[in-house]
Amino acid sequence: MTRRIKSFSAMLGSVILTLLGLTVITFLIGRVMPVDPVIAAVGDNAPEDVIVRVRAEMGLDQPLPVQFLHYLGQLAHGDLGMSVLTKNPVTQDIARVFPATFELATAALLLAALIGIPLGVWAAVRQGSLTDQAIRVVCLAGHSVPVFMLALISLLVFYSALGIAPGPGRQDIIYDGMIDPVTGILTIDTLLAGDLDAFRDALAHMAQPVVILAYFSMAYIARMTRAFMIDALKGEFVITARAKGLSLSTVIWGHAFPTVAVQLVTVLALTYAGLLEGAVVTETVFSWPGIGQYLTASLMNADMNPVIGATLLIGIIYVGLNLVADLLYRLLDPRVQ
Repeated sequence: MTRRIKSFSAMLGSVILTLLGLTVITFLIGRVMPVDPVIAAVGDNAPEDVIVRVRAEMGLDQPLPVQFLHYLGQLAHGDLGMSVLTKNPVTQDIARVFPATFELATAALLLAALIGIPLGVWAAVRQGSLTDQAIRVVCLAGHSVPVFMLALISLLVFYSALGIAPGPGRQDIIYDGMIDPVTGILTIDTLLAGDLDAFRDALAHMAQPVVILAYFSMAYIARMTRAFMIDALKGEFVITARAKGLSLSTVIWGHAFPTVAVQLVTVLALTYAGLLEGAVVTETVFSWPGIGQYLTASLMNADMNPVIGATLLIGIIYVGLNLVADLLYRLLDPRVQ
């Protein structure tokens, strides 16, 4: 019991230190950037007295330690400042755009896992065969080709050339303003509204960005599953199961895969965090109104509060998902405890 308490205390301390370090980094990003947030707020042609007054109102005339304490106080109250671009609180903007990213990343992870895990198992079972080589080539391509290039090729082929996919955006303009944002997740909101046409339109617009992100993630999941399964299939318990005359499917899914599933928890958690963060480029290409497009627009307009807020959120998601994966790993594998 004492060992578990010490382990939990160490893990909690590590999380706190990580979050503190992340907070320091995001604070310094806003202070060392060459862009002056005051000039970004009031404009290049503002009078000097206005610049001085706004700098004092923003607390930027104080020493860095004082500014950092003020920053921590704002974070404690959930205040990430105001966006110069939207004139809204950053927390309000993030709450509005994050569900779109969450919807995209979740759908991509589910698709990637449903395809990548069986492919990885199949490649491991047929190690060295043509099937294994083909799967490895597909996975290598998924890791080698940049996401933005796949996105642009997808738009060029399926939207521009063939005309079988909708254009960029989250929905057609005819549905704009027709669906009440109950959850912010458009596919769910359209179902809640009972509008099946809007639901089908939302799915159609999701198809291309989801497939692009899923392909990139599937390549990683399949490669890791293959590596884990190859080691598992060499285990003595698998050899014993085969010697007992059990069917191949029973040996694979009943004996070998359960030992791999524990390791895959960490892989899936890190993949999910990467999708939430890595959707920035995909959202920009497909004009998907998520946190990636919001972050890009803020960067292009030197709006630092949203940049810092989005960076902090992504970092917290990474830390949180790592913590969840660690806890699940300990729960599912008693040997770790």
